[in-house]
Amino acid sequence: MSEELPAIRLTDPRALRAYAHPTRMALVGLLRLHGPLTATRAAELLGTESVASCSFHLRQLAKYGLVEEAGGGRGREKPWRATAVFTSWDASPADPEQAAATEALQRAVLDGYFARATGWLLHRGADTPEWREAAGFGDSAVLVTAAELAELNARIEELARPYVERLGSSGPRPEGARPVQLIQLAVPTDTPGTSPADTPGTSPADTPEAKAP
Repeated sequence: MSEELPAIRLTDPRALRAYAHPTRMALVGLLRLHGPLTATRAAELLGTESVASCSFHLRQLAKYGLVEEAGGGRGREKPWRATAVFTSWDASPADPEQAAATEALQRAVLDGYFARATGWLLHRGADTPEWREAAGFGDSAVLVTAAELAELNARIEELARPYVERLGSSGPRPEGARPVQLIQLAVPTDTPGTSPADTPGTSPADTPEAKAP
């Protein structure tokens, strides 16, 4: 069993609200992938934010321990690094303020997932056949207890762990390796207040391959 990867757990509603911003989540992701970056370099990699904007958001992230100064440089040329490989929070806190901030963050995370997936879908034609074949999405309908679902999620996370560990390693990376976001969703489809029409993807056949003409 590998040792625990560095993680930060958010409990302060202010920290949860601060992180619920697409640019800030993107910046943390860049630092985890590339290592220390200046606001100038981060702006170049994002391609959608100014250096001043990145500098501001990095300072806000630092207030809540999500990033820290890496040493060296001054002003916008000061490098920053992520403090952890994972960010986590209580999915169902009892405190009303924390619960509201958590819901806002989880919605922002989901929006980011689907924005990333949609962006890939729109531009996948420019990728190589090898990567177009390897990447993609699909779903399976399963019948499980809560305990079984928790176990299934844990097994998926353990399967991905060796590849996640590369993010925090200074060792060589395989030739041809690229950053990939594995999106893990597991949600009941019979939640009160929803109808089957609101929950597409209840069949194992709901994959691009199965639907292709």
